[in-house]
Amino acid sequence: MKKIDKDKKRKLRNRKKLKDVNTGRYRISVYKTLNNISAQIIDDKIHKTLVSATSIEKEMKKNKSKKKDKSNLLGEILAKRALDKKINKVYFDRGNNKYHGRIKVFADALRKNGLEF
Repeated sequence: MKKIDKDKKRKLRNRKKLKDVNTGRYRISVYKTLNNISAQIIDDKIHKTLVSATSIEKEMKKNKSKKKDKSNLLGEILAKRALDKKINKVYFDRGNNKYHGRIKVFADALRKNGLEF
């Protein structure tokens, strides 16, 4: 089995389990590349992105830092933007990423800054 097939299966399996369990909450979708990370809060009922943040933004580009530091800072920024829009209960969709490293640092930063999942 190819790696792409395994990744796609993991992504779909995770998303299906999450959607079955979490009703009435918004979804945080995370995407990471080798150097950057981005996340968005999505309302699945109307299929619309409510809040987004990425490490390519100007305020993130100013301070050159390590990848885990970028993830931590991005978590703080996204949590602040979500709380400004009165979003505090979400569920975390890690996609085809394993929950460790930068993804875990990002999730911990979200929790620390007021989002519940």
